[in-house]
Amino acid sequence: MRNIKMTIEYDGARYAGWQRLGDSDKTIQGKIEQILSDMTGEKLEIVGSGRTDAGTHAKGQVANFKTESKMELLAMRSHLIRYLPQDIIVKDLEEVPERFHSRYHANGKQYSYYVWNEVVPSAFERNYSFHHPKPLDIKKMKAACEKLRGEHDFIGFSALKKSKKSTVRTIQDISIEKEGGLLHFTFIGDGFLHKMVRIMMGTLLEIGTGEIPLETIDEIFESGVRSNAGMTVPSQGLFLDEVYYQ
Repeated sequence: MRNIKMTIEYDGARYAGWQRLGDSDKTIQGKIEQILSDMTGEKLEIVGSGRTDAGTHAKGQVANFKTESKMELLAMRSHLIRYLPQDIIVKDLEEVPERFHSRYHANGKQYSYYVWNEVVPSAFERNYSFHHPKPLDIKKMKAACEKLRGEHDFIGFSALKKSKKSTVRTIQDISIEKEGGLLHFTFIGDGFLHKMVRIMMGTLLEIGTGEIPLETIDEIFESGVRSNAGMTVPSQGLFLDEVYYQ
């Protein structure tokens, strides 16, 4: 039995997210599993490093699957590129130890979020950024990023109602870069809760416009209450850049 690790890039605009759904064929996992199963003659299941929501994109999603197929990896990749939709690309395939698990063995991820910060929207950026026309105080948002860094309980920055598992995560870095009207936010951490990046982003933007004070971040950590945080920004500005493994 071979264990194959995949690195996948996709445009999530027309999909209902990563996870296979019984009543929809519009998922990334479902599309890849269908082509892999047709290719090998086996009923295969792929395991992703994590789920991405409807409309979210990926430059470096990681998944793995097990197969008895003897097909060469380059031939597998060529087949996948040929038969998958053009908005899903398997960039790399690698044979890994049998015990490798793309989700359980991941020890960090990097996400990007893009904001188009101009009064007039962009025809080209509309599927890959959030149009936010209000002026933003970058200095104040960078101060907020400092407060988000480190180890905290991020339950108040998530869509989880409650969790039996730990909601403590460590954010190693958050950075902001500006190029013309486009703002690029980068988040690097050991893990992220459901919608955590999108809620942190909404909070940063509301701090940047002065709608909520900088100290709100401390209050969210203390209370753990989602309603104290900012809006959940739309998914089209979110990209999973990379998954880290030891």
